[in-house]
Amino acid sequence: MALPKANRLKSRKDFQAVFRQGIRCHGSYLTLRALKPLYLTKPSLDTATQTTQATDSAHLASTRIGISISTKVSKRAVVRNRIKRQITAALYNLLPKLSPGWRLVVIVKPTAAESKCVSPQFLQELEQLLAQAEVFDGNS
Repeated sequence: MALPKANRLKSRKDFQAVFRQGIRCHGSYLTLRALKPLYLTKPSLDTATQTTQATDSAHLASTRIGISISTKVSKRAVVRNRIKRQITAALYNLLPKLSPGWRLVVIVKPTAAESKCVSPQFLQELEQLLAQAEVFDGNS
């Protein structure tokens, strides 16, 4: 199951923005980088008029997610792709619970390949990381 196109983080500029400005949450197998939508950040007095225009477009934007998995995790592409598919399946299940407008990057640690991590473990850890970053709708 692939993520819907509207929920994919694709451009290099988006990835760089998340890495530069996003918050970090660490787990044993994954690291989550999350960048809040514009309407959740507190604007300064100078930019108050600019952010009201951006607020309307941010409400309509869906949460976009990217997965980063290095060759340090495994030299074999088969292993990296299997891990990526498992994480994508876990994210697909969590997608309805996420608040709109967030930009997320899931980074896989080398421990995920070494310990033969399976989908339920990825799902559990992703839920913990998303709750820690307060990405869930209503912050539950």
